[in-house]
Amino acid sequence: MGMQDRDDPIDQQREREKQRQLDATRAKFAVFSAQHLNSKPASPLRAGFVPMILFWCVVMGVLYLLMTHFLKPTQTQVLANGDLVIERSRDGHFYAMGSVNGRDAKFMVDTGASVVSVSEQFARQAGLVGGTPTTFHAANGASAGRLVQGVNVAVGPVSVSNVRVGVGLVGGEESDALLGQSFLSKFDIAINNKQMVLHARGIAN
Repeated sequence: MGMQDRDDPIDQQREREKQRQLDATRAKFAVFSAQHLNSKPASPLRAGFVPMILFWCVVMGVLYLLMTHFLKPTQTQVLANGDLVIERSRDGHFYAMGSVNGRDAKFMVDTGASVVSVSEQFARQAGLVGGTPTTFHAANGASAGRLVQGVNVAVGPVSVSNVRVGVGLVGGEESDALLGQSFLSKFDIAINNKQMVLHARGIAN
């Protein structure tokens, strides 16, 4: 009995040590499970959403570049008799590069507009100051602006001085401008399916 009594404390200590190691192992497994086994996999819908967004961003970027390329104004031509030729764009309008008061502009020809028109931001950059307050009437409603007299307007190599320019164009890029009758009225205009031809008045063919 004496020998068995001496072994019992040792056995109990061994059991307690085994139990402590077992509890420690269970605790580590519980932490591992919480970090890895219980984590939810990415939703298939969410996983496919990001690539779809990236795809459409690329598509929109390509479309923008194509539109910018195809709608870019072609270089105007000057014929031997002095006629100015503007090619029709793919969208049906006529565009031409030129300048207003020395500042580069991308014109869209508008035979229904009474004056050449630019934005207020463009006017500041071009030094178009002062002018007479006025109200412009367009398809999208009326807007306040001003008329500046005596401005030099050029389309390609053809320049016209003392042109009235309306300031207050809204929309588009800063360099966008409308080429209206305050410039166009100096020319006889002929339009066909592909071209617009401006012939300076008072000059014989």
